[in-house]
Amino acid sequence: MAKLLFDIETLGFPLESFDEVQQEYLMRFAATEEEKEEAKRKLNLSALTAQIITIGIMNPETSAGQVLFQSAEKEEFASADGSIEFRSGDERDLLERFWETVTHYDQFITFNGRSFDCPFLMLRSAMIGVKPSRNLLLSRYSQLHIDLLDQFTFYGATRKFSLDFYCKSFGIKSPKSDGITGLDLGKLHRAGKHREIAEYCLRDLRATAELYRIWNAYLNFG
Repeated sequence: MAKLLFDIETLGFPLESFDEVQQEYLMRFAATEEEKEEAKRKLNLSALTAQIITIGIMNPETSAGQVLFQSAEKEEFASADGSIEFRSGDERDLLERFWETVTHYDQFITFNGRSFDCPFLMLRSAMIGVKPSRNLLLSRYSQLHIDLLDQFTFYGATRKFSLDFYCKSFGIKSPKSDGITGLDLGKLHRAGKHREIAEYCLRDLRATAELYRIWNAYLNFG
């Protein structure tokens, strides 16, 4: 069974890009300045209020893959070990390449993909007129999609932790260890540091792949 692991990075649109009614709706529960800032950060989390700026894809068995990232400049380069190809484009380019790639795979692997990456990819594609080639919203218990957050919480029986926390607990190098977190993506994007965002996505990919290998070796009873 051909396996594909994927991860996305997203970035909310400026609050000012929404009309007055939408802004009022988005900020309706924010009274203090702190609450307003938190509401703005949450724009990153929905396909209706954010865009996809990076998509990372990897075969966890070979560690080969691609990082597709948004940039106004056309760029193509490889990781130091040659296993990962980096390619730039606009959001439509990223999504079209992603949907073309997934047709060649049978099983998908994510971390929190069932609740975040999969619906985000499908909704955002529909919003900009790109037809998804596969239905990623499979049954929670389908073995065609291994959501590691589901697996490590035994489908919600235990507490959820972040990818960073799981990595540290299992002795995996955290994708946050180089000093960049998801909260830095907006600043990096505005500064045109798209390669740094792409490299951050690759660290997420590799950490998730290591976590998958541990799950597959010790906790996969399927």
